[in-house]
Amino acid sequence: MGTSHIEFLVEERSMEAFLTPLLRRCLPGDCTFRIHEHQGKPALLRKLKNRLRGYASWLPSDHRIVVIVDMDQDQCDQLKSQLEQACSDAGLHSKQAAGGPQWQVVTRIAIEELEAWYFGDWQAVCRAFPKVSPTVSQRTHYRKPDAIQGGTWEALERVLKEAGHCKQGLPKVQTAAAMGHHMEPQDNCSPSFR
Repeated sequence: MGTSHIEFLVEERSMEAFLTPLLRRCLPGDCTFRIHEHQGKPALLRKLKNRLRGYASWLPSDHRIVVIVDMDQDQCDQLKSQLEQACSDAGLHSKQAAGGPQWQVVTRIAIEELEAWYFGDWQAVCRAFPKVSPTVSQRTHYRKPDAIQGGTWEALERVLKEAGHCKQGLPKVQTAAAMGHHMEPQDNCSPSFR
């Protein structure tokens, strides 16, 4: 039996804006989804156990849950452990814990944050922002999207401003939506995206 519906739990509006057009293009036509945004990572983490317990009380066998948070300044292994523990406490089987096809929840961490995924598909950035140089991703500082130092949204903002975009600052939600329309998952080299 395949997956007929996916519930996404995300920390903020920009992830929802990114996922909506991306999922519409990439999911099979018979698979529906719903995205629940929160007022930041602390709010999502605070509500996660109770929300997962709620799902555990009714989740059909062909539904899945995806939890996505930014790593930010957290330790990746500790954050992953916290997410996995929330699944276990709720009585749900995470993909990591199940080790097979009987999982209900997958937990994912964007390293360092959503904007790193944009650097992972630089051609999508060029399609969304045509004045941007196609060689930016070849610069030493940007070759490894998940290793960009000093904040990936700040780095993206600098690059876009240099190209004449986003003169008033990076509009995170609009940028996310544009990237969701242009990103090709199979072309993305960000390990945390993959």
